[in-house]
Amino acid sequence: QVQLVESGGGLVQAGGSLRLSCSASGRTFSSYAMGWFRQAPGKEREFVAVISWSGGITKYADSVKGRFTISRENAKNTLYLQMNSLKPEDTAVYYCAADLSNVGSDRPFEYAYWGQGTQVTVSS
Repeated sequence: QVQLVESGGGLVQAGGSLRLSCSASGRTFSSYAMGWFRQAPGKEREFVAVISWSGGITKYADSVKGRFTISRENAKNTLYLQMNSLKPEDTAVYYCAADLSNVGSDRPFEYAYWGQGTQVTVSS
């Protein structure tokens, strides 16, 4: 079992920055990959970024590449998403998720555990 709790969301103007955090508990954090997803109203949940268990491999959605950075601190059981140059279209609920199979997938169904989400709103 894995429990995930996101924090750090909020309201920011376009061009601003936010850093999301995801605190994990339960299974050994350094043993599985982690991902960030987001879901805007009326839209499907979409992939944002994924990081391997060691932090050595990352992958991003084209829409956030160059603006967002995923990272993790295994000693603190914490995942991060640094979001820079935010745009109104980044507005969504952001979720962290645990990939215990370490596939590093961009598909939500590959992730067994999810946090409750944190709202990010970017005003124009």
